[in-house]
Amino acid sequence: MTGVLVVIGVGGMGEVIARRLGAGRKMLLADFNAQLLEAAATKLRGEGYAITTAAVDVSVRESVAALAATAAGLGPVTDVVHTAGLSPVQASVEAILAVDLLGVAHMLDEFGAVIAPGGAGVVIASMAGTMAAGQLPPEAEGALALTPADQLLSLPFLSSAAVPNPGAAYGLAKRAAQLRVQAASLAWGKRGARVNSISPGVISTPMGQAELSGESGEMMRAMIAVSGTGRIGTPSDIAEAAAFLLGPSASFVTGTDLLADGGVVAALRSGALPTPTA
Repeated sequence: MTGVLVVIGVGGMGEVIARRLGAGRKMLLADFNAQLLEAAATKLRGEGYAITTAAVDVSVRESVAALAATAAGLGPVTDVVHTAGLSPVQASVEAILAVDLLGVAHMLDEFGAVIAPGGAGVVIASMAGTMAAGQLPPEAEGALALTPADQLLSLPFLSSAAVPNPGAAYGLAKRAAQLRVQAASLAWGKRGARVNSISPGVISTPMGQAELSGESGEMMRAMIAVSGTGRIGTPSDIAEAAAFLLGPSASFVTGTDLLADGGVVAALRSGALPTPTA
């Protein structure tokens, strides 16, 4: 299906996904960082892509609603890729929860209202969310999945007193992304559309390299070393996963998470290294 492709967040991963999926179609790129957005758009236009840009703050529902309306004004919205996020070395607990958790909820709600029949969405989560899964009680997972977006950050276990550091906030937010995609697949399905998440491992983007240079870098390098692939991931690895989930080969796949971590979680669960805690 030819329609509008929306890419929210145009950092290393978002730009590569746009390049992989955007040939021959209208593409709407959105980001909070105006300079980054314009640089990505200029580069892609120079390569022949048809680009429209829009500023967005995913932590604000009205901003995401305006973006969804802009996308729908360009034509049938057939593909939405949400890569916007902050990592533990970049931001505070509050900022990570606002962008990585609340921002995903806003995207799923607002684009779930405009996605075209036959369309699909992908949310970039993280293997950190997969590793957080066993650390949360069922009632907390249920609340992360189903609490209305405007009440999410009021959940007691997401308070600043309850979340000890940005790493813990990141794991919670990415687990919430996986859970909310699963729940949202029902509403998207009523429109004849699908939505899934991808949980990357350590990817060689500016964000990933910053994490490797940070406090958790030594552990991350150890995890890569014992993984089945033994290498860091590339943005192209994730772009290919997104292409699969958005394409016709995945027409029976919705509400699920694709772990694209090079085998890190498998290695941890097999006892190759102690599982890190947030």
